[in-house]
Amino acid sequence: MPNFDSIFNAFVTILVTIDPPGLAPLFLAVTRGMTRHERQQVSIRASVIGFGVLALFAIAGAAILSVFGITLPAFRVAGGFLLFFIAFEMVFEKRQDRKEKISDVAITRDHIHNLAAFPLAIPLIAGPGAISATVLLSGSFQGWLAQAALVGIILACLILTYLVFVLAERIDGLLGQTGRSILTRLLGVILAALAVQFVADGVKALAAS
Repeated sequence: MPNFDSIFNAFVTILVTIDPPGLAPLFLAVTRGMTRHERQQVSIRASVIGFGVLALFAIAGAAILSVFGITLPAFRVAGGFLLFFIAFEMVFEKRQDRKEKISDVAITRDHIHNLAAFPLAIPLIAGPGAISATVLLSGSFQGWLAQAALVGIILACLILTYLVFVLAERIDGLLGQTGRSILTRLLGVILAALAVQFVADGVKALAAS
């Protein structure tokens, strides 16, 4: 069973890559014109689909990599660089602009049909960053107990994401533009440090093999 530090680091990594506070205004934009009940249905479905995708990669991430002949240390290095790029975007407020473009495309093309699956669940919740982080963490959570703990961490993050969707109007009004900017930058710095650690561990494992 992983220790408390490993569980806490995994929780922070997944939560930061999902970025629930950053999704709150996007959720409001995508569900514009819907009633509160309709928004609740969308938030439940999006959270469930996002959880399913991330849980799949938490359990079968290593097997998926082996099919393509990719070693976990190599993926750890590549994933670490990807997470660092996401952190860079968060610190310099590039990520929010990209997510807003994704949500705008979905509204015009799909006319809000199945928007719980796209773009909310994929790629806004279970995006490349969250999937990469989950696969990277799965390498440190070996054994069925550890995997169950990782799935539990993902579930906790998705429950928080669901609560953010439900309270999106209040959270967006409470944080305001300045609050969202400060929180996103702070989370970006934390994610950058975690990404550097992923790369360092991957390089160390590659050098030892």
